[in-house]
Amino acid sequence: MSLLTPSADATHPHAPVLAIHHLRILLVEDDPAVRVGSTQAFQLAGLLVDSCSSAELAHKYIVPGFAGIVITDVKLPGSSGLELLRHIKAVDQGIPVILVTGHGDITMAVDAMRNGAYDFIEKPYSSEQLIEVARRAMEARGLLLEVVALRERLQNRQGIESVLLGNSAAMTELRRIIVDVADTNADVLIYGETGSGKEVVARCLHDHSQRKKYNFVALNCGAIPEALFESEVFGHESGAFTGAVKRQMGKIEFADNGSLFLDEIESMPMVLQIKLLRTLQERTIARLGSNEQLAINVRVIAAAKLDLSMLAEQNKFRADLYYRLNLIVLTIPPLRDRRDDIPMLFEHFVLHAALRYNRAAPMVTNAQMQRLMAHSWPGNVRELRNIADRFVLGIVEKDGALFPQATSTPTLADQVTHFERALIDMELRRQRGNVTQAGEILGLPKQTLYHKMQKYQLVAEEYK
Repeated sequence: MSLLTPSADATHPHAPVLAIHHLRILLVEDDPAVRVGSTQAFQLAGLLVDSCSSAELAHKYIVPGFAGIVITDVKLPGSSGLELLRHIKAVDQGIPVILVTGHGDITMAVDAMRNGAYDFIEKPYSSEQLIEVARRAMEARGLLLEVVALRERLQNRQGIESVLLGNSAAMTELRRIIVDVADTNADVLIYGETGSGKEVVARCLHDHSQRKKYNFVALNCGAIPEALFESEVFGHESGAFTGAVKRQMGKIEFADNGSLFLDEIESMPMVLQIKLLRTLQERTIARLGSNEQLAINVRVIAAAKLDLSMLAEQNKFRADLYYRLNLIVLTIPPLRDRRDDIPMLFEHFVLHAALRYNRAAPMVTNAQMQRLMAHSWPGNVRELRNIADRFVLGIVEKDGALFPQATSTPTLADQVTHFERALIDMELRRQRGNVTQAGEILGLPKQTLYHKMQKYQLVAEEYK
């Protein structure tokens, strides 16, 4: 999960962090002396600032996605600071607004915070106080914009990366091989555990080939009764058997010029393995009840969760069919072997579930992400997707193993803290504990990154 600046390419895996020096402060203050003094204080602190004397003049700056924060006096000529707060929240709920209040306005300020204000500062205040509050708000805004940029990046992925997600070396290599071999006519054998995404890989092979204009036909060899298998795969003529009242096209014929995906091929009956082998060798089929040989142009993509060579040695799978299929072999790594991909995959599934169920996409906390990273994932990517669906729907795990019921809604500050820790944790994982490289990619000075690592109890040696 990389971070983006506003001008960074959203597809670049190592775009730099949106640091606060990219953000701006909008200062709304009608007193010229206070406005000039505060502006100079911000500038001396290296912060970008714009200033105006009224809420009405501030409106032109306030747009959705405004890369900054607003500091406004409550008492202004014309519209008040509270009215400006309401306007800002109507435009973009995520823009932090700091209210400057007079002495004795504490109750009003607290009410304003309940209505969306980020913080308040009471007059008189020092430049140090003002800058400290502003920096906190800017860090929160920067991290929130990073979350938005990350989600847009996930939603805007194109090509094979939008389907086969993951930055791990194994997934990068798998995508490369798929693109290289997709447009060949060679049959393919895919190995992968249950739920690892074998059909997704098969569809990628189809979609990135010239065959994408024709049918992709998927058949689970373990889900069809043996008595019906031959008819389903090869088709039948009218009267071929009792109940065959009309001709039926088989799966192979329906996949002509396209791709035939045979999942769990290890469960195919031995007698049908012989017919499949003949089809692969001769590229012809005969419907059940017919002697006519039909020429077919189909690419067979087989998938197995068991080692076919071992099954062939045990005479549980035809060795000649295995050798016929064992031309291009793709292996999908189990999720437990590419844990660095879990945060990106989970975010992707959460976004899609939120769209499907018309729900808000909730923010995963650091504790929850740690549980996801530590889980053994026997169901692989399919299990992770189901967890994401339940997370969006608010369904709690029965044993509370992954996502126990939250006792309260986390505050924005808590969510920002959890997200920042998760980002640093993931970059340290990617860089195998190299703090210098992680700091460069995150856009953080080495000393600052060490400070944050100490704050979040992250130890570089544990990543090596």
